[in-house]
Amino acid sequence: MASDADTTSSGLNAPRLIVGLGNPGETYRDTRHNIGFMVLDEIARRLGTAFREEKRWTGLVAKFSGGHLLKPLTFMNDSGRSARAVGHFYKTGPEQTLVVYDDVDLPLGRLRFRTSGSAAGHNGIRSLISAFGTQDFPRLKVGIAPADGRPAGERMVGHVLGKFSTEEQPALQSVIQRAAEAVLATIERGLDAAMNVFNRQPEP
Repeated sequence: MASDADTTSSGLNAPRLIVGLGNPGETYRDTRHNIGFMVLDEIARRLGTAFREEKRWTGLVAKFSGGHLLKPLTFMNDSGRSARAVGHFYKTGPEQTLVVYDDVDLPLGRLRFRTSGSAAGHNGIRSLISAFGTQDFPRLKVGIAPADGRPAGERMVGHVLGKFSTEEQPALQSVIQRAAEAVLATIERGLDAAMNVFNRQPEP
C-alpha cells in the first residue's frame, strides 16, 4: 500500500482528484457529516503530503504524484463550486474525480463504491451533480447510520451534525483506515480493482 507522496497513479481509471466532503470550522469538526474530511486527512498522512488553503478555489488542497486531494471550504451545500474550480484548473473531469462522503443508509463501518447515482438526499452530492452537470462520477460512501437504521424526520439533522459517541469510536477509527486504504487502492490499481475488493468485504 502507498506510504509516501511519490505514489504513481498507474492503475486503469485511477482518479486524479479526490474530494472529501464536510463543513469547515470548529463547530463541525469531528461530526458525522465530516467523515469525508477525516478520511482525506488520513490519506494525506499516509501519502506524506499536507493541505494548504487555496482561497481562489475556496478549499484545502494537497498534492500527490498523479493528482490532488481537496477538502472544500464552501460548506456542504456548495461543495460543487470548489470541486469544479479545482477540476477545471487541473483539467480533471468528473469521471476522474472520486468523492468521499457520509451515507446515512449504510451502517457505521460499511463502505460502498459507486460509479454514478443520484444525490439520495445528500446536499454535498446534489451540489456536485449540479456543478458537474452529470451524476456520472465515482464516489466512496462511508456509512454513518446508527444501529437502528437511517434516522427519520427531525432526527436526521441532529444525527449527521452530531459527533460520534464514545461507543462509536472504535468503529469510526476502523472505517477511516479502511476507507483510506480503499481510496489508495483506486490510485494504485484503478477504480475497478478497488471496487472488486472493497465492495465485497463482509460487514464489520
